[in-house]
Amino acid sequence: MKEKVTIAEIFGEDVFSETVMRSRLPKKVFEELKKTIDEGKELDIMTAEVVAEAMKDWAIEKGATHYTHWFQPLTGITAEKHDAFLSPPDKSGNVLMEFSGKELVKSEPDASSFPSGGIRSTFEARGYTAWDCTSPAFVRHDAAGAILCIPTAFCSYTGESLDMKTPLLRSIEALNREALRLIRLFGNTTSKKVRPSVGAEQEYFLVDRDKFLKRKDLIYTGHTLFGAMPPKGQELEDQYFGAIRERVASFMRDINIELWRLGVTAKTQHNEAAPGQHELAPIYTDCNVAVDHNQLVMEVMKKVAERHELTCLLHEKPFAGVNGSGKHNNWSLVTDDGINLLEPGDTPHDNIQFLLILTCILKAVDCHAELLRESAANVGNDFRLGGNEAPPAIVSVFLGKQLEDVLSQLISTGVATSSIQGGKLNTGVRTLPGFMKDATDRNRTSPFAFTGNKFEFRMPGSSDSIASPNIVLNTIAAEAFADAADYLEQAEDFETAVHDLIKTNATEHSRIVFNGNGYSREWVEEAKRRGLSNLSSMVEAIPYLASEKSAALFSRFGIFTKAELESRVEIKYEDYAKEINIEARTMIDMASKSLIPACLRYCKELADTVSSLTLVNADASAARDILTEVVTLTNRAQNALKELIRDVNRSLMVPVGKERAIYCREKLIKDMAELRAPIDRLEMIVGKDFWPMPSYGDLLFEI
Repeated sequence: MKEKVTIAEIFGEDVFSETVMRSRLPKKVFEELKKTIDEGKELDIMTAEVVAEAMKDWAIEKGATHYTHWFQPLTGITAEKHDAFLSPPDKSGNVLMEFSGKELVKSEPDASSFPSGGIRSTFEARGYTAWDCTSPAFVRHDAAGAILCIPTAFCSYTGESLDMKTPLLRSIEALNREALRLIRLFGNTTSKKVRPSVGAEQEYFLVDRDKFLKRKDLIYTGHTLFGAMPPKGQELEDQYFGAIRERVASFMRDINIELWRLGVTAKTQHNEAAPGQHELAPIYTDCNVAVDHNQLVMEVMKKVAERHELTCLLHEKPFAGVNGSGKHNNWSLVTDDGINLLEPGDTPHDNIQFLLILTCILKAVDCHAELLRESAANVGNDFRLGGNEAPPAIVSVFLGKQLEDVLSQLISTGVATSSIQGGKLNTGVRTLPGFMKDATDRNRTSPFAFTGNKFEFRMPGSSDSIASPNIVLNTIAAEAFADAADYLEQAEDFETAVHDLIKTNATEHSRIVFNGNGYSREWVEEAKRRGLSNLSSMVEAIPYLASEKSAALFSRFGIFTKAELESRVEIKYEDYAKEINIEARTMIDMASKSLIPACLRYCKELADTVSSLTLVNADASAARDILTEVVTLTNRAQNALKELIRDVNRSLMVPVGKERAIYCREKLIKDMAELRAPIDRLEMIVGKDFWPMPSYGDLLFEI
């Protein structure tokens, strides 16, 4: 029987939260720190010293012996270096537990071994991490004991950002500045901040750890490179929202407890569409904190899974033939005094501020659709987007019937006079409660869908940091708001100008609005007629990150320098080629050392059977037919293997960067598909005792 857990008692107990700071810091120090957090006031070293001492004492009480600057380099995951709370021994050999303000504010990890895209050479090692006081420190408990983790930004000695957090914080500041300009024009003089509020739904797969360790493809790449579909997949749709298995439920319970202690508002959990697939969703919070929390969610999932002798797969497409995993990024704009700027109200046609903000966002997405698509680009997501399980690679906006009708009125007449209302839901059963339904349906095929008082960006992949899409969303919204404010601040008649601007935005950017089936072939053709891009691969999307338009956008708001953008482009091209090469070499290893030899052993078994049956004048036609098919497929696999080996070797001769990435995309992926096809077919024929690794059925259903 597991111990009873009360959420209210444990929530945030391992977080150096505002409540903890208020109770442990002198009032004046707390107020100074709050000014830094809320107003961006520079933190003086004396305040940092007092905060460091209080943070250290609190962490030691939690059992911590070490601290770390917890940061997010351009690897997409987090990094950390642990230092003990330890002073040099005195003459008597005694030591003190120490942690200074200087150690809190700054650390110096080696910057040469992290991706930098040429910003830092190998011999140029110095980099800095700087305390981000807007995201609370926390104590993490694991096999190493208790570690005080301090969220930080990471930059080079020459000042360029080498991480995800620095540009995210810049984009949040830019959005706040421009959104405040806009709402001031509508008479709001009380709100002091506008912050993006984010909630990231996290999809994932669970597999038995013993079976995971018998699959080299899962170990090396995080997804299966071979595998035939079992007799049953997700056709019956019985997994989605189905009863959660005991082993999985126990895992989910432990995840929730760890996350609640870390202040992560894990709220929703359920089975997803594919066998073995699940989802966790938190309550929305400040964008910067949400990004940190999502990294914690992924780390905790992996750690807790191992305790339950499971493995958590975060790859976007662990299994061919069933749903892949995404990370829906729910994004809204909220003031410090609780006003949601994306709340349309009961009569959105009358809500002029909302209509302006909405049409500004339409403009932002339309003008920078390729950049938004690039923000969700990774190797795994290429196998997911557009696969009738996730949004297509074409960026569009779903508004729903109510807002689409309002938009149509604005475009046709320049003014909206009515809004479609939801009405009462009629179930036809008298004992069921009646309730008012929403004014519009939802659309799961839309990449960027308005869902009541927020936008849901459904493109990001399950393994990615949500920093990149939020950097882009914040920045393109800031640009649209800035353009609107520039125009309206100069207007002689504000009311006329704002109506004109709403109509202009709605008219000029209506092509981005699509409420239909994003999976249909007709939409692909319609999108092409509208002039919308269809970037089906990461390699196609990467150039838009550092295009002239993107560079001008990011430079205008101080998010990225040209050098920072170009470095990220270089990293992305290199990462793409490296990941595809790892997958190709893994296929070569599995096919040559395990799968093809297994097929040859089965061929010998069949040949012996044919001989035995022939000797006794029995009918050997069935065995002979199977032998012929297995030999044919094995030869085909061997030829495809030779082709893949040759092309992998050739890839190393192609210049690093864009050329190699394109080569891997156009050649190696095709070769890998050619090798997989006969081996997947062989898996359906070769006896199970001969097949050297767990099947899809074993992985998906035996948990």
